[in-house]
Amino acid sequence: MLRKELLDLLRNRAALIPVVLVTLVSFALPFTIIVAIPAMTAHHLGDDADLARVSLVMGAPASLSATGRVQLFLFQQFLMMFLLTPITGAMSLAAHGVVGEKQARTLEPLLATPITTFELLVAKVLGALIPTLGISFAGLALYFLTVPLVAEPGVVSAMLSARTLLLVALVGPMAALVALQAAMVISSRVNDARTAQQFGVLLIIPLTALLIAQFTGRLWLSAATLAFLGLGLFGAWILLTILSVSLFEREAILTRWT
Repeated sequence: MLRKELLDLLRNRAALIPVVLVTLVSFALPFTIIVAIPAMTAHHLGDDADLARVSLVMGAPASLSATGRVQLFLFQQFLMMFLLTPITGAMSLAAHGVVGEKQARTLEPLLATPITTFELLVAKVLGALIPTLGISFAGLALYFLTVPLVAEPGVVSAMLSARTLLLVALVGPMAALVALQAAMVISSRVNDARTAQQFGVLLIIPLTALLIAQFTGRLWLSAATLAFLGLGLFGAWILLTILSVSLFEREAILTRWT
C-alpha cells in the first residue's frame, strides 16, 4: 500500500512543488535576514541590543563574539522553519488522501481488498510524509553546508548539538506525523479535500506560536524538553491513529459512494 502511494506521487510530481517552494523560502529567509540585510545596512548583528540580550538564553560558547552569538541564536531559531515544511507542503496530500479517493471512485477497490483500515490510513500518511521529509532534509543539509560560508567561526560547531539533533530528527518528523494523521482523520469524515486541509493547517498555529516565543527570548526549549516533546508527539500520533481507525466507516463508505 505504501509503495502504491509513493508510485502515485511519483507520477504526479507537480504535487511536490509546494514542498519545494516552502523549503526554498525556509532556506533563503535566514540568510536574507542574518547576512544580506546587515551587509546592505553596514550594521552588525551584535550591535543590536535586543538581539544581543535574547541570544544570551542559549548559553553560547564564550569564545563567540556578540555578532557570532546572535548569528548562532538566529540560525538555530530558523531551524524551526524547516519543521513547517512537511506540514504545509504535505497537508494537501494528506487531506486529499481519503476524500480524493472517494471522489475518484478508487477507494472502493482498496476497501474490498484484505488490507486493514490501519494499514490503509498509515500508508497514506507515510506516503505524504516520506517524500516531503526527504525534501526537507535536503534543504537542511544545504542549510548546514552554507552556514559555515557566511557565519563566524564556531557558529556551526555550536549548532551541532543534541538539541539540534532532537529538533531535526525527532520533534520535526513527529510534529509532521501528528499534523498529517489529524488531517487524515478529518479527511475520512468529510466530503471535500479543502475542508480537511483547512482544519489540518490549524495545527501549524502552535508551532508558529512556539517559533515567535523563542525569537523573543521568552521561551527556550532545552534538549531534555525537546526529548519529552518528541515522545509526547509520538504518543499523540498513536492516539490519533487509533481514533482515525475507529472513526473510519469502511462499510458506510462502500455503500454511500457506490
